[in-house]
Amino acid sequence: MANATDDLAAQPAPRVLGFGPDSAVEVRQRDDTSWTVLRALRYNARLRDFEVPVDGETDFASVPRLFVWFLPRYGRYTAAAILHDHLWRVVVPASGGDLTWRDADGIFLQAMRELGVPFLRRWIMWAAVRWAALTKRGGRAGWWREAWRVALVTLVALPVVAPPAVLIALALVVFYLMELVAWLPLRLARAVRSRLGRRAKRVNQPHLRWTL
Repeated sequence: MANATDDLAAQPAPRVLGFGPDSAVEVRQRDDTSWTVLRALRYNARLRDFEVPVDGETDFASVPRLFVWFLPRYGRYTAAAILHDHLWRVVVPASGGDLTWRDADGIFLQAMRELGVPFLRRWIMWAAVRWAALTKRGGRAGWWREAWRVALVTLVALPVVAPPAVLIALALVVFYLMELVAWLPLRLARAVRSRLGRRAKRVNQPHLRWTL
C-alpha cells in the first residue's frame, strides 16, 4: 500500500509562474519608436506558456509624450511590456477568440506584479491598456466586466497626471512654434542657395508629435 510520502511524490510539481530565471531583455533598435527582440523571452502564465520570439517587435510601454514623466517607456516593467506587445500584436489576433484582449491585459498585470512593479503603478498601466483596447477590433468584448475597475483607477490617477499633462501639452505646442520660427529662415536660405547652385545643408523640419 502506498504511503502518504509516496502520494506526495506522485503529485505534479506546482506550476511556476512568471518569466524564466534565464530571461533577459536583449533588443536592437529598429527605428525611432520600435525595437527588435534579440533573445526569446518566455513567460509562464496560469494556464499556458508564451514566448516572445527572436525578431519579435516591441515599442516597450506605449506611453504618450504627455505622460512619460509619470510612466517612462521602460523600467522594471519592460519585460512585461514586451510580452504584452507580443500578445496584442500576434497571439490575440491569431487565437480565434481563445485569448482575448482582456486576457492579455490581465496577463500584463500579473507579469508586472511578479516583476515587482508597485501596486498603484501597475494598476494604472493596466487601466491604460484597457482603455486602449477599445480601439482594437474585438477589444470591446468583455470590456464592461472590468469597467468599474478601470473607472476607479482612472479617477484615482487623473488628479495626479492631468494637471502636469496639460502643462506639458502647452509646452510642446510652444516649443514646436519656436522650432518653426527657427526653421523657416533656414529653409528659405537653403532654397535660395540651391537655386544659385551653391551647396546647401540639410534642414530638418520640426514636427509636433504626441507619441515618442
